[in-house]
Amino acid sequence: MNEDIILDCEGAPDDIERRSFEIIDAETGGKMVFPDLCWHVARRCIHACGDTSILRDLHISPAAVEAGIEAMRGRCAIFTDTRMLAAGLVDRRMRPLGIEVTPLMALPKITEKARQAGCTRARMGIKMLAAQMSGAIVAIGNAPTALMALLEELEAPHLEPPALIIGMPVGFVNAAQSKELLRRSPWTSISIEGRKGGSAMAAACVNALADLALAREAGALQDKDRCEKTKK
Repeated sequence: MNEDIILDCEGAPDDIERRSFEIIDAETGGKMVFPDLCWHVARRCIHACGDTSILRDLHISPAAVEAGIEAMRGRCAIFTDTRMLAAGLVDRRMRPLGIEVTPLMALPKITEKARQAGCTRARMGIKMLAAQMSGAIVAIGNAPTALMALLEELEAPHLEPPALIIGMPVGFVNAAQSKELLRRSPWTSISIEGRKGGSAMAAACVNALADLALAREAGALQDKDRCEKTKK
């Protein structure tokens, strides 16, 4: 009955992941699509969603990747819009870098404060933490209101911006628009056009940057200059 279904491979998780990346490379042209370290991040995003077509919509620049790597090496804070995104940040990557992850939804009394202000919890969370985001990585995979609130808060001249904003809210209401506003802003960012995105893809970005940060810490990443000089 199932003789027409041919399984590609079975085995240890590392073997399956390696085979997955081989397939992604073969189907997309690999590093010819994105330069150098950007490809490591892009490939993780594809792996997270199983869709190679997102390549045409991803915005990943060498400057953004470099900013993320160095922020992590500096033990930056990471703020996420959801607990789901925070749960996707692998402890074996975060712990060696000394990074603390804070989901907005875990902030004390956030529900009560959002109700009193008549806004979403995501927007309230950004307002509560805006002054603490200098040099941090802010990863948004679900809530366009969080991304819009962040951009609004950063208009204040006294606020220092995050080192990197990963803007990948998914959905049909203001998801595409909020990401377009991010790309037009002066802030360093990684994003995806349109309605696509989600916590898994945003987490994949952060995990990929952590891999690169750990590799540089170990002296295994020698192409910093090439990454910085690559055309945007």
